[in-house]
Amino acid sequence: MAQPSETESTNRTILHVDLDAFFASVEIRDNPELRGRPVVVGGDPKQGRGRGVVAAASYEARRYGIHSAMPVSQAYRRCPSAVFLRPRGSAYSEASAAFMEILRRYSDEVEAISIDEAFVDVTASEKLHGAGAAIARKIKAAVAAELGLSASVGVAPVKFIAKIASDLEKPDGLVVVAPAEVGSFLDRVPIERLWGAGPRAVERFRGLGVTTIGGVARVSDEELRSAFGERSAEHFRRLARGEDRRRVETGHQRKSVGRETTFLEDVADRARVESTLLNLVEEVARRLRRKSLAGRTVCVKLRTDDFRTVTRQSALDHPAQTTEEIWPLARDLLRRADQTRRKIRLVGVSLSGFSEDPQMSLFDAPGRQADQRIAAALDAVAERFGESAIQRGRARRPRPREGDES
Repeated sequence: MAQPSETESTNRTILHVDLDAFFASVEIRDNPELRGRPVVVGGDPKQGRGRGVVAAASYEARRYGIHSAMPVSQAYRRCPSAVFLRPRGSAYSEASAAFMEILRRYSDEVEAISIDEAFVDVTASEKLHGAGAAIARKIKAAVAAELGLSASVGVAPVKFIAKIASDLEKPDGLVVVAPAEVGSFLDRVPIERLWGAGPRAVERFRGLGVTTIGGVARVSDEELRSAFGERSAEHFRRLARGEDRRRVETGHQRKSVGRETTFLEDVADRARVESTLLNLVEEVARRLRRKSLAGRTVCVKLRTDDFRTVTRQSALDHPAQTTEEIWPLARDLLRRADQTRRKIRLVGVSLSGFSEDPQMSLFDAPGRQADQRIAAALDAVAERFGESAIQRGRARRPRPREGDES
């Protein structure tokens, strides 16, 4: 793939989104009694000892100097009163998958670099969702409302600056670096944060009188090449000028298209839940048509007020992309999933098992042809006036305030 030009690179809007103290935060979310206490994920919960290493530490635990990759025994010596918990991989995987799906609502260009952080290129999404800072706020709100977690976000024209920015105001931070501010921003960032500069490289920079990333740009070419060699010198100089040609690499073939929402207050009214699901089906169907996809497997997700999640899925007779085709099965799945009388916290729907957008043939039922014509008309209205400009009559009751506003 050809590398983007410098102009293309600096005209992009990149987000780095990082979940704060991820493993520990999931544990605290699932057991609110732990809130405010030092929590360490790793080791034996009975005695806080073991031969393993710390997988994550809450911010309260970090005040004692505990950090990831530290031996558990050392963490215990620093804070014997901390709560030590064994990792729960399935809980973290579920939260991570939901996190990545939230990101993909705002862009198809998502590069997951670990279970709890990702780059998102939102350049092409700004007309629909607003500027990078606005998208970052929507993502943070969705993560808080739907996952019960906090995220820190950096917004910048290139990846490495976005990564640095996301780490500056943790937890729950948002730092925006506009293209015109790149130079002044890097002049304030310590040299230790320069990508590719290990402890030995940092010492060499300090020997050259360099203490910030921006300061590297003021070192002569000859001095840089002498200290680091030609290749590393060029790498460091580019970063110091705010140049990073790397694109967000998705490596991701979309397996499903979904939409879910968390109610502002837990809901007991099943008619309201059903009405909300109909709205979500409408939005998912519209996204399928926009991407020229049709899905066969429908999945409905419910989360009750005790944070228990239930999913039910089933297959349609044929790939579909209209509300009329998807809704009857989605409604049935909702009723199958809702086997308790607990209040509902979250409801969602997704489609998978994709095929390319099926062209209507002479043998298609007249009803399907009519559905497609209705869908095309609704898409035209939504494209011109916004997705909230028209809704089906059955879904016109006030909608819940959602964690995501896509």
